[in-house]
Amino acid sequence: MAYNEYLADRLRNALNARKISFEEKKMMGGLCIMVDDKMRIGVIKDDLMARVGPDAYDQLLKKSNARIMDFTKRPMKGYLYVNPEGWDNDSELNKWVDQCLEFNKEAKSSKKK
Repeated sequence: MAYNEYLADRLRNALNARKISFEEKKMMGGLCIMVDDKMRIGVIKDDLMARVGPDAYDQLLKKSNARIMDFTKRPMKGYLYVNPEGWDNDSELNKWVDQCLEFNKEAKSSKKK
């Protein structure tokens, strides 16, 4: 199954509205959005993939529409999946985008090979 193009468009619009430069990469069967060479947010099937960082992780995991990102069958600390009910309205989507951008200031970029 391909990733949700509607969600991808909404993420692009949210970042463009904030005048944030970003790069898109297709990976893991979905779409990953990089900000400052750091994986930030994306789409896997119908889920929003959010990199929220370790400090906010436990609190945000308690949200009813968030769950552990276990793409590799192991939890990825600092990353969450958010089901469609959690990003359906603009207000909720913008909260997730803002949370990811907030952590972006602290995150380190991956080393280029």
